[in-house]
Amino acid sequence: MTTLTEDIRPARIGCDLCPSKPTAAVAANRAGTVPVNPEVILANMHGSFTGVSATIANLSEHHARRFDTAIFGQELPTRVRRFGWWSLARLLWSRPAGRRVRIWHARRNPEMWLGLFLKYLLRSPVKLVFTTAAQRRHSRIPRALISAMDAILATTPEAASFVPRCDAIVPHGVDTDVFVPPDDKRRAWQATGLPGRFGIGTFGRVRPEKGTDLFVEAMCRVLPKYPEFTAVIAGRWKGSEQPFQESLARRIAAAGLSERVIWLGEIPACERHLWFQRISLCVAAPRYEGYGLTPLEAMACGAAAVATRTGIFPTLIEDGQTGYVVEVGDVETLAERIERCIQDPQTLLEMGRRSRRHVVANYDIRGEAAGIERVYARIFDGEL
Repeated sequence: MTTLTEDIRPARIGCDLCPSKPTAAVAANRAGTVPVNPEVILANMHGSFTGVSATIANLSEHHARRFDTAIFGQELPTRVRRFGWWSLARLLWSRPAGRRVRIWHARRNPEMWLGLFLKYLLRSPVKLVFTTAAQRRHSRIPRALISAMDAILATTPEAASFVPRCDAIVPHGVDTDVFVPPDDKRRAWQATGLPGRFGIGTFGRVRPEKGTDLFVEAMCRVLPKYPEFTAVIAGRWKGSEQPFQESLARRIAAAGLSERVIWLGEIPACERHLWFQRISLCVAAPRYEGYGLTPLEAMACGAAAVATRTGIFPTLIEDGQTGYVVEVGDVETLAERIERCIQDPQTLLEMGRRSRRHVVANYDIRGEAAGIERVYARIFDGEL
């Protein structure tokens, strides 16, 4: 098994996901003395950097251009202010300047719980917003939490069908100013020091739900025929998932591909866009996905995509033009579509260029930010 270690990983970079922007939040963050009294609080209480975390980070600076915005909870790669429990306690009964209420935007169950605690037990003047991406029926407790929200957003019509009401459907987007193609995919891959001339990547937690085993099996079938290609698996695994990861490593070794299927581990948030720039094909084979940001981000960076029929993938990917969609769990077709993509590298690169154009035209984060901010404005105007 090969794991990418510091001796072959390119030097870590600073957080350039957050170029300097003239926002009130950025200025306050730099000043360090401006009190936190935001109009909008984006809750981020998950300890790991997940797709939801990426969404919050990407949206925060856009929101900060229109509203005084701050993030509660874990650090994110953004210059928008973050605050913790002590500052939250100081905000309990205050109101933002010129506003009757403050917005608490939750995207996870614990964040809804805390919002409800603030509003109904502590009588804090907050309005609760929740965004759902889940494309399946919520269990009893989450249903009750969602029903208590003041505004509910869904990322797709399918997700909207599983909540009691939906105030707006706002698809996720990607920051196309950050997630950009490299000047040359071959040179970008060469900079990794890994074998081959082209990269194939899968991104996300290493576990069955994410289909890591399907990706590994497809690579074991396809890579021996295409020596110009090397695969990377980017994502962490917990102790309980160690046996699963070890079984995949044994399968890779048995296929003689330990030097061509590379375990990257968890990629720091500020390096995500670099790996999307380096690969020419992104594969996402989850058995279930609420939305699925990684193919979207990879496509913005000029990669083609092959994904299973779940989440946003059937809508995102133009079959035969920007990639392919296969049925969930169908490893035979998954391998065949991957091979169809990589058998002609020039065609693959052209698919990547079409992917970039498609994402810029339809999934730019500015559209997502504007859709959410319309809901915020309705709340501040007393409509919700």
